[in-house]
This record gives sequence, structure tokens and C-alpha cells, in this order.
Amino acid sequence: MILSTTETIPNKQITEVLGISRGSTVRARNFGRDFMAGIKNLVGGEIDEYTKLQAQSREEAIERMIKDAERLGADAIVNVRFATSVIMQGASEILAYGTAVKLS
Repeated sequence: MILSTTETIPNKQITEVLGISRGSTVRARNFGRDFMAGIKNLVGGEIDEYTKLQAQSREEAIERMIKDAERLGADAIVNVRFATSVIMQGASEILAYGTAVKLS
């Protein structure tokens, strides 16, 4: 599956727009990560535990978006975007979405 943040794919022509493809995941923090993040907050610097959690969440959302596009019969997803929202304190959603297309 070809993914692009642009409206087109170089050297390819979009022959059909199949619709919106999306994938999301909701993740919650845990005590162990919060404890380590609290310590890091005191001394400063990157909070690796949350960086890793966000990276894993983005990858899972991308995988689900690709599966949704495959279900539609897509060759590619263009205009890929991400959105984040807070579901409740300590839990957030990562949403990956784009336009599923057929290419020639």
C-alpha cells in the first residue's frame, strides 16, 4: 500500500476515489510510565516512555487505516493525516485517515 501526505503520487494516476480510509486506537497511560515520567519531569528532558507510547499508537492507527483501505480495494492512500483527541484523563485517541484511491 502506498501512503502519501500529498494529493498525488509521482508517476501514477488516480483512476478512482474509493472513499475515506481510517484507523484509530485509544491508549491509556499506566502507573509505571507515569512514575518514570514524573521523575523525568523533575530533571527535564524527553519523556521516552510517552514518546514510545505515541509511536506505537501511530503505527497501530496506520496499520488499521491500511486494512480499511484494503477492504475498499485501494492501491494507495493519499492526503494521509493524523489527529489526536483526549478521551478521558490519562487516555487519548490517535486517528490516522486519508483518501483511499485506485492507481494506474
